[in-house]
Amino acid sequence: MYEIVRREDFSDTTFLIEVKRPMLAKAAMPGQFVIVRSHTGGERIPLTIADFDREQGTITLVVQAVGKTTKQMREECVVGSRLKSLAGPMGNPSHIDSVGKVVCVGGGLGVAPVYPILRAYKESGAYVIGVVGFREKGLVFWKEKFAAHCDELVICTDDGSEGIKGNVTTGLKDVMARHADIGEVVAIGPPVMMKACAEATRPAGIKTIVSLNPVMVDGTGMCGGCRVTVGGETKLGCVDGPDFDGHEVDFDELVTRLRRWKEDERAALERWQNHKSDCRMLHGSK
Repeated sequence: MYEIVRREDFSDTTFLIEVKRPMLAKAAMPGQFVIVRSHTGGERIPLTIADFDREQGTITLVVQAVGKTTKQMREECVVGSRLKSLAGPMGNPSHIDSVGKVVCVGGGLGVAPVYPILRAYKESGAYVIGVVGFREKGLVFWKEKFAAHCDELVICTDDGSEGIKGNVTTGLKDVMARHADIGEVVAIGPPVMMKACAEATRPAGIKTIVSLNPVMVDGTGMCGGCRVTVGGETKLGCVDGPDFDGHEVDFDELVTRLRRWKEDERAALERWQNHKSDCRMLHGSK
């Protein structure tokens, strides 16, 4: 079992946990992910590694509490508690090309996992432009961390309370208008966001890499649950990815597959919430 040594809450739904696991931290590379199980009998969920510290022997995960498992983690994953299992690193590391100038785009929960990738590009000598998006100023996190590894940092907020008003696609288009020599774009976030970024770069022929996080069970290619279509061929997100050519991904199929489990996810969340309510009633009656 793996101890949580630090936690930071960015909002009511988004939080960070730092987990002690020296061997994993030593092996982790930008772009890889882990499979986490928070408690006995719990669901196995994939989480992209947001950071790692080889000296401290820790990895950092940023979680968004949207379903039963992640909401339970928000309540139970506190400093001193332990994860039941933590498998990884999994997936292929991001290929850090010698591109000269790269734009790293993170939207939604993709803000955190794009960080180690842009840091690796900066360490390789590239000119790095970071584009990160949030709903509003109060939700902005890691601004200083990004700025430390970016030659330019563009923050986008839906309401314009910080940086430019609009989503990350707006920010990406702004950067493209100012830089004619972009060698590569890396985009991580919700499928709709990654698709929009890929469509923005397609006319200019800019290589665009996206990181896919489809539904997974084992993370080793055995279950086939993370199938995606890329360039007309079936790929597995866990072992063939998670990075793929954004211009070749069938995002519509990906979104459809993700939606297939919505009712099951809703039912699981309701059962957990009802169980919590029943426990509170029993506790209060004693």
